[in-house]
Amino acid sequence: MTPQLHPTSQQRRASPEHTPRLRLKPKASRSGYVDGAWWPHTSDLSTELPDLLAVLSIRLGQIDRVLYNMGEWPISPAKLSTGGRRVRLDGYRRQPVNTIEVIGLGRDRIVLMTVPARTDPGEAHCALMRAARPEDCSTVADLLGSAQHDG
Repeated sequence: MTPQLHPTSQQRRASPEHTPRLRLKPKASRSGYVDGAWWPHTSDLSTELPDLLAVLSIRLGQIDRVLYNMGEWPISPAKLSTGGRRVRLDGYRRQPVNTIEVIGLGRDRIVLMTVPARTDPGEAHCALMRAARPEDCSTVADLLGSAQHDG
C-alpha cells in the first residue's frame, strides 16, 4: 500500500495561490506599451511584490526600484526588503494608470500592465494573454477594455 502524503501547512502556504499571475512577452521582443501583464491577488503592493520581484529578477538581475501609480495602491513603504536587499518603492501621481515599472540595478526595466485584483478571472486571463503577445502594440486602456469584451 502506498502511504498517503498530506501537505504540511508550510507546503500549503507555497501553493499556487501565492504564485504571481504574470505573463511576459518574449525577452527579445520590445514592442508595444508594456512588456507583459501582472494580476495581483490583492491590492496590497508590499505583500504582492516579493513573489513578483523574485520572478522578474531572473530577467533583470537584482531589482533596484519599482514605480507605481499612487492612486491605485494603498500607501506603501518607501523601501521593501526582498531577495536579500532593499528595493525602493516610488509612488507617482503621473505614473501611467494600471502599470508598474520594475527597474534592475543595471537600469534594465520591465513595464507591466497591472490588472486590478478584483477583475473577473476570465477578463484577467484575456488581458494577461493579450499583453504578452510579441507583436501587440495596444495601449493599456485598449488591453483592459478588450478583455472586458472578450472575457
